[in-house]
Amino acid sequence: MHSFAAAGAGFLLAVLWFDLMFDVQTRKHAGDPLPPEVLTSISTYYRRVTTEAYPMNRLVALVMVLTLAAICAVIVEGENPWWIGWGSIVLAGSGFVPTMIRTVPNARRLGTGADSPEEQSRLARAVCRDHMFSFARMSGVLVLQLIAR
Repeated sequence: MHSFAAAGAGFLLAVLWFDLMFDVQTRKHAGDPLPPEVLTSISTYYRRVTTEAYPMNRLVALVMVLTLAAICAVIVEGENPWWIGWGSIVLAGSGFVPTMIRTVPNARRLGTGADSPEEQSRLARAVCRDHMFSFARMSGVLVLQLIAR
């Protein structure tokens, strides 16, 4: 079952990588607000992936749920040291909850382009920060699943 958990973590890392390719534009500009071309680039991307990509945008949430289920199955099987399963569930769960309650709503709002440049800049930086932490957590999950039997 750890192969399914590893595959889910790998898929989610790939999605995060694509998000971060746009998010990192916020790191190059210390001033507030971000330049209009940066805000346009980021907000256009998030409009596409959070709204216009329906129903494919639901795939990420489905993979999150399936990855958690696979990790739970790894724990129930009990074939690996306890810290692999429980470490994976803590890392994944601590990332999925903020993603669903904060990151996705912020990305959707950013995708509308309706806020002031200052607010869009704040949202873009918050989404970038969340994605960097999520990337680190999911990397940890993948490493744990790859060292499992």
